[in-house]
Amino acid sequence: MKSLHTSHIEISKSALEHNLQFLKNYIGNGVQISSVVKGNAYGHGLEVFVPLAENCGINHFSVFSADEALRVHNASTKNSTVMIMGLINNEQLEWAIENNIEFYVFEPDRLEKALETAKRLGKTAKIHIEVETGMNRTGFAMDQLPVVLKLLKNNSDYLFFKGLCTHFAGAESIANYYRIHKQQQVFQKVLKKVAAAGLTPEQKHTACSAAALRYPKFQMDMVRLGIIQYGFFPNKEILIEYLTKKKVTQNPLKRLISWKSHVMDVKKVKTGEFVGYGTSYLANSDLKIAIIPVGYAHGFSRNLSNQGIVLINGQRVSVVGTVNMNMITVDVTQVNSVEKGDEVVLIGKQGDLEISVSSFSEFSEQVNYELLTRLPENLPRLIVD
Repeated sequence: MKSLHTSHIEISKSALEHNLQFLKNYIGNGVQISSVVKGNAYGHGLEVFVPLAENCGINHFSVFSADEALRVHNASTKNSTVMIMGLINNEQLEWAIENNIEFYVFEPDRLEKALETAKRLGKTAKIHIEVETGMNRTGFAMDQLPVVLKLLKNNSDYLFFKGLCTHFAGAESIANYYRIHKQQQVFQKVLKKVAAAGLTPEQKHTACSAAALRYPKFQMDMVRLGIIQYGFFPNKEILIEYLTKKKVTQNPLKRLISWKSHVMDVKKVKTGEFVGYGTSYLANSDLKIAIIPVGYAHGFSRNLSNQGIVLINGQRVSVVGTVNMNMITVDVTQVNSVEKGDEVVLIGKQGDLEISVSSFSEFSEQVNYELLTRLPENLPRLIVD
């Protein structure tokens, strides 16, 4: 039976293989790649993406919260490592420790509760100590470290010092260059304090996609790669810097994601009539319009009213009128033989043309990250090629 949904998302296996090969070649030898799959794998569908990535050689996944960790744990086919970088409530620690889920610790209460829970279970909690280096978000401050390190040293049977980590405050922008280097200097001071306390973390990690590309020396033992594995440079600045440094002109990454729907109806509008709600679009000539069953409830931003573009029968056509909750209307006057059921590409390629996430994002005043993670989880994700 054909999908009951009004649109679907396609995820390209060959594009992921290509991107991961590019990243493995770029990242230093011996540096582990952690695939960041928070935000429903950046909109790509966590349950679809995790087994796909595992089949491409990935065995470490980073998430924001315990609920995402559970989803990865259940979706994994190869017993991959899962690391929680953000929220895990105290009552979820037992599940995490029982299932060897690793997690960040960045405040005293979580550290104490992790120790208490590990002792009660008779198991070792695998923890990553996050330190505050200048982003001013999560992380132990320098003056908190003596207590933290003492607790780790005295309870090594129950607290395994899996990682020491931090996060950079905007490595994608050269405007933050000084701030990032200052953070790295603070991290080096922390490493010295840790060593002086007689402790050694198994892994040191600081770099996200942007930092891994822009600051290769910061790759350390592991890099946490999010947006880049899905085929997107963190921003244009990083892309231009890469192309310039490598003296190439072509983006080395391939997008995994396409978003497709179909024509629901085709009709004619006479000159002087309005299209859709209100008076935002007046037909200046006789039009042929197609109705597509996708709207802002599906992630097609209302900001795309009267300026969005879709592909039908290999041609670009414009959104006319206001984007509705569940429908958009497009002008197909210049497209031959448009019929009910014809494929509509909202993001992706059709024939020789492409609508990129970037162009879609710019029209809708969203960054790539926001647009992707707002794609509804209930849209079917299908693996292609």
